Amino acid sequence: MNTMQAKLDAFQRLLTIMDELREQCPWDKKQTMDSLRHLTIEEVYELTDAIMDGDLQEVKKEIGDVMLHMVFYSKIASETQDFDIADSLNSICDKLIDRHPHIYGDVEVSGEEEVKANWEKLKLKEGKKSVLEGVPKGLPSMVKAVRIQDKARGVGFDWDHENQVWDKVNEELAEFKAEADAQSDQVEDEFGDLLFSLINFARFKGINPDDALEKTNRKFIQRFQYLETQSAKDGKVMGEMSLEEMDAYWNAAKKV
Repeated sequence: MNTMQAKLDAFQRLLTIMDELREQCPWDKKQTMDSLRHLTIEEVYELTDAIMDGDLQEVKKEIGDVMLHMVFYSKIASETQDFDIADSLNSICDKLIDRHPHIYGDVEVSGEEEVKANWEKLKLKEGKKSVLEGVPKGLPSMVKAVRIQDKARGVGFDWDHENQVWDKVNEELAEFKAEADAQSDQVEDEFGDLLFSLINFARFKGINPDDALEKTNRKFIQRFQYLETQSAKDGKVMGEMSLEEMDAYWNAAKKV
């Protein structure tokens, strides 16, 4: 692995290249924080794809792409003398030290859960009005639900036992079914409540629901594409096959 100096040299190289591009490249010169924002989101999703694929060489590449964007934002801010990359890095360093008194202070913790609880309590002491303030509004709904539940748990607002959560899932499922059967206007609300309770139960079981759903998405895509390619080889046309015919290919895909 690279030495600390090699890592510092690599970061300095990126900063230098960023300065040069901002001064000399027509595309880089015209970029703003707003114009980069959607590109940054795309890069983060590409990083998550690489992580889900277990492709570490691609993870390495995507980390570099994300890092470039962080340096780019800091460069733009430095031009208006609002802040630079050093300010950003020192800010996160200061936060990490303040939020880890069990490492940089004399606080003792029993484990991970207490660390997370202390983290949320420290946020409130820093002037946060709500432990939920740190949940970005633009997060995908499922990820947001997980973060909301984690933060509430950090200050003690949570079930004690998973069987209580499972009872809640069954309660919400019954309410959703009742509204669905009645074709009620409340069916969407009840479906949201059911999903929220399932996400909560997944958390108790140590399952990341977003990862679980993404794995199911990928599994469905793989099996459906098998159905498409294999049926085409047999001279069949999608949209013209019966459900029974498609099920046969689907079941075959499960064995691949």
